[in-house]
Amino acid sequence: MSNQPQRYSVEDLKYLMARLRDPESGCPWDKVQTFATIVPYTLEEAYEVADAIEREDWPHLQDELGDLLFQVIYYAQMAQEQTWFELEDVVHGLVTKMVRRHPHVFADGKLYAANNTASSTEVSQQQVKQRWDEIKAQEKAEVKQSTEPLSILADIPVGLPALTRAAKIQKRASKVGFDWPDISGVLDKIREELDEVQEAVDAGNLSAAQEEYGDLLFAVTNLTRFLKQDPETALRGTNRKFERRFAYIEQQLHQAGLSFDQVDLAQMDHWWDEAKKLEY
Repeated sequence: MSNQPQRYSVEDLKYLMARLRDPESGCPWDKVQTFATIVPYTLEEAYEVADAIEREDWPHLQDELGDLLFQVIYYAQMAQEQTWFELEDVVHGLVTKMVRRHPHVFADGKLYAANNTASSTEVSQQQVKQRWDEIKAQEKAEVKQSTEPLSILADIPVGLPALTRAAKIQKRASKVGFDWPDISGVLDKIREELDEVQEAVDAGNLSAAQEEYGDLLFAVTNLTRFLKQDPETALRGTNRKFERRFAYIEQQLHQAGLSFDQVDLAQMDHWWDEAKKLEY
């Protein structure tokens, strides 16, 4: 008899979720949750996956992916309770969509087929991306119910982080030619918006200042797109950098037996500069 511990499967995970949601014997917390109440946890788990990847914490990534998968199982269970769909429907829809959007891999449009091999013609990443966008546009046209024109920005989720949504809006507008011809226009726009922030601040107009620094953030986000980078990744990196340097200040305070109210800004700036030098 094997001494190996039992390895659970997705079916076991589905059973666990059903038990947690059981109206009579389930967990008091889990069985009262709704789609809306679970969304914040889903977003948090997605960010924790991203954080583990950025830190290259591969053992921790396994755990975070499990937490994110649990969110999917949660939604599928709640949908099944409403007889809307089941996890198997989610999987079927996903595989169908991925096969359809990868004609360069699934030449005959089937997942399993005797002659299901990639085309002998070399396909570049750019060609793949272009074809992907064309297929998505075709899918949207097929499901469109209204005869009125639909904005090309209409399906960008409003619940995305603001920086991410700004980047998606700019990218979508760029596809139809509404864009700066080169990066110099973006840099000029950033300088223009910064000047307008300064004008609003000097005038003491806080509501105008908020609008102007919103414009500034939007312009800076556009810069990351021109550099083919992700604004959320950039800002998370800066957050971590600030935390490291601030932790150094706290460390110096602790070693000196001091508190923040016993040192001035000049001393903290000195330690901040020391922390910067240690990073290089």
